[in-house]
Amino acid sequence: MNILFIILALVVGVALGVGGLYAYNKKNETSGQDKANDLVRKAKNEASDIILKAKTSAADLAAKTQQEEAERRREWKNTESRLTERENNLDNKLDQLEKKTERLTREERELDELKSEVKDIRNRQQEKLEKIAGLTKENARDKLMQMTERDIREDLVGLIAKEQKEMKHDIDETAQAILLTAMERMSSEVTADRTVTALKLPDDDMKGRIIGKEGRNIQALQRATGVDIMVDDTPGMVVLSSFDPIRRQVARYALERLMKDGRINPASIEEAVAKAEREIEKEVMRAGEDAAREVGVVGIPRELLHLLGELKFRTSYGQNVLLHSVEMAHIAGMIAEEIGANKRVTKTATLLHDIGKAVTHKIEGKHAEIGAELAKKYGMPDDVVHAMAAHHNDIEPTTPEAIIVKIVDSLSAARPGARNISAENFAERMRDLENIATGFPGIDKAYAISAGREIRVIVEPKQIDDLSALKLARDIANKIEATMSYPGIIKVNVIRETRAVEYAK
Repeated sequence: MNILFIILALVVGVALGVGGLYAYNKKNETSGQDKANDLVRKAKNEASDIILKAKTSAADLAAKTQQEEAERRREWKNTESRLTERENNLDNKLDQLEKKTERLTREERELDELKSEVKDIRNRQQEKLEKIAGLTKENARDKLMQMTERDIREDLVGLIAKEQKEMKHDIDETAQAILLTAMERMSSEVTADRTVTALKLPDDDMKGRIIGKEGRNIQALQRATGVDIMVDDTPGMVVLSSFDPIRRQVARYALERLMKDGRINPASIEEAVAKAEREIEKEVMRAGEDAAREVGVVGIPRELLHLLGELKFRTSYGQNVLLHSVEMAHIAGMIAEEIGANKRVTKTATLLHDIGKAVTHKIEGKHAEIGAELAKKYGMPDDVVHAMAAHHNDIEPTTPEAIIVKIVDSLSAARPGARNISAENFAERMRDLENIATGFPGIDKAYAISAGREIRVIVEPKQIDDLSALKLARDIANKIEATMSYPGIIKVNVIRETRAVEYAK
């Protein structure tokens, strides 16, 4: 309809335009009447064509619209049919689900009834079994658990013993190979020389010179060196006594120089002591540098090298501490190389592990703790500090390098003749071993044998079973490690023996 209105509007517009044009031409141009008529006819023809085309388009559009309307109606009918079919299907499924639910509910009730019947039957059977066996359910369960535990316990003891034996065999072989290889590659003196604390006098006249008039010389020498000098206790000898080995060496050098020169007076004593102190200082630094160079460790601060050099004049149970540290560093480097640990950290920590002994007369505390604090103070790495602090189990070693330092320290100290231990200390260590073992419950007797390398413990078989014997051996070993200081290793041997004796009459 809109198209028809547009077409009529066009026709009216054209007609008005033609009429206006005709009137204008008629009024102004009388001579062009024919031309105007032609234009009017032409305009009428065009208008007729436009009207025809508009009618044709309108008819086509109406037909197309009717066709689309028919298609939409068919689609709506199809959609309505599918929805109706789906609704019917859903109703059918809902009916089936309701039927299945009812069936499941009925079967569940039947199953509950069956369970109740089975439970009643089991209870009746259990009551009959308890009457026949004379045991309640709890008693039967406990008895079964005891039997099972006993069987498993025996199997577990055998399995643990087998695994420990195999593990110990493998570990012992590997450790022995590594240690023997390192020890064979390292050759050093077994027994180190003691620090000299006594000087031989060339003659009795020299004793008087050393003492001086009214004791002036010996008093001046003692004041300058801080060492007690005894000339009357041993014939032909001068004994130097001091807790500080450096001072002893200064006094020794100064006294040797004075006896060689022959002129002994307070002035020459001061000069000789000053020269001896300079010589000792140079010797200390040279000893520390030579030790680091021999081991192959670089980058150690000068202060630590000085403390390391002072260990040249210190002994521990007769063993020279510096030679002990150098020997340890060589062996530790070989072991670290074998097991893949950090060789540089191991060697550095091993070489410096006893520097705390250089200042133990000045600082209170354990030498391992003091040495670790000094190393930390002068900027050594944390892993080196940890290995130094843990070599006597003051703290738990947590790195392979720390464990190596601990092992080689015991290895070096345990070498035959490396340390001199008095008979009193030896007897005391043996008694401590036996006392530690007898402090545990269930112990009958304990014997320390093999020079304290083994503790043999005999237990009461009624109180300690096989599995408890394994645990007891481990507990005794842990307590020995925690409370005693000893070189090498100590074997804990727990013996459990049961004897059955009967007489035939």
